[in-house]
Amino acid sequence: MRELIGSHDVCLVTLDTLRFDVADDLAAAGRTPALARVLPGGRWERRHSPASFTYAAHHAFFAGFLPTPAAPGRHERLYAAAFPGSETSGERTWVFDAADLPTALAQEGYHTLCVGGVGFFNRRGALGSVLPGLFAEAHWEPEFGVTAPGCLDAQLDRLAETLPRVPARQPLFTFLNVAALHQPNRHYLPGADADDLASHAAALEYVDSRVGRLFALLTGRGRPVFTIVCSDHGTAYGEDGHTGHRIGHDVVWTVPYAHFTLRPGEW
Repeated sequence: MRELIGSHDVCLVTLDTLRFDVADDLAAAGRTPALARVLPGGRWERRHSPASFTYAAHHAFFAGFLPTPAAPGRHERLYAAAFPGSETSGERTWVFDAADLPTALAQEGYHTLCVGGVGFFNRRGALGSVLPGLFAEAHWEPEFGVTAPGCLDAQLDRLAETLPRVPARQPLFTFLNVAALHQPNRHYLPGADADDLASHAAALEYVDSRVGRLFALLTGRGRPVFTIVCSDHGTAYGEDGHTGHRIGHDVVWTVPYAHFTLRPGEW
């Protein structure tokens, strides 16, 4: 990643609450063709989140602690906030002196843009202002949130308004938190009266149907876009008696992850 800073736009998309097993099953079944088009080998990588809920996970992500590969080993990180004794910063890691990625990229001349989804990005109070406050520009509306069936459409409409205002010569860091997977998600499955794995899967199919527009917007600036797409945590639907997240269960800790480069004209 060190070699990409300055020449590439950067985008981090968190599919909030997406479970690895659901994402992997849908990719294997051909039910998420747009995502499969960009995933290396057409499949998600199985990783472990550094936290079990949104606020903590995103603090870790912005400091350089993205989900860790599930296989044993010392895994070199893409980027890292510098601190003494780090054992996972390697020759290719982009190491910065700032405490977080948005600030570090801003120091490199990037415009930093946040389009929030779940409540930790809603700027309705002090807590909901911490994460979006790291960015030069941040957006949130109720239409972007967990109760809005068209949340990603509304976020993409905002990106379509916002991106043209960023000068083409200026590199851009876009952060998008997608709320569709989070409970409640039963509205994505006609006839469903409760959230379950099937409605979670239907929410992912909704997201997949919109990511082509997202990638077209990002690459429409004419620059290559180094892109990270992952979940911040999963969630339980009754496993071992658990419902929800912020618990130490495998379905919460295990998340899908991918990174790739989008190029102008491909979308």
